[in-house]
Amino acid sequence: MSRHLARPAALAASAALLAGGWLTAAAPSAGAAPAKYSQAAAEQQLKRAGITWVSSGRCSDRKSSRCTSFEQINKSTVAGVIDFKKASRCAVTLTAGTERGHAGGTYSHWHGYKVDIKPTSCVNSYVTHRFRYIGERHGDHAKQYKSPSGNVYAREGSHWDVTYYRGTR
Repeated sequence: MSRHLARPAALAASAALLAGGWLTAAAPSAGAAPAKYSQAAAEQQLKRAGITWVSSGRCSDRKSSRCTSFEQINKSTVAGVIDFKKASRCAVTLTAGTERGHAGGTYSHWHGYKVDIKPTSCVNSYVTHRFRYIGERHGDHAKQYKSPSGNVYAREGSHWDVTYYRGTR
């Protein structure tokens, strides 16, 4: 059978399977929202990976800037933090998650794309030696480093402000 005849035949067969329920269309929609975790589910994943967190208010209320919340954090963000811990072999402590009190925008803490990581000599060394320096961030001049997977680690005064784009780009 020639290539010109095989293609329409394959499309017709696929259409028949789809119509008959034997084949399903699995293409994600372009505007699909990222999968989210509840506070408890995110805590469970982080604890299992050996990741700790601190909260100045000793709370997890998403509506309070004194708390460290993981409510509505993207599953890909949690996976990114876990991947970072595994790759770096550093102790990782989160100091912020999805709680109020951070800058807005699409890829923000509130929307589940960002966490803050406590700087340590291990974390600092891993980020600055393994990731590509991409310049200072406009506005606050935080030095930024980009991981091979496209995540951005910005060194703010008291922490690493990390944006996990994985799953969105």
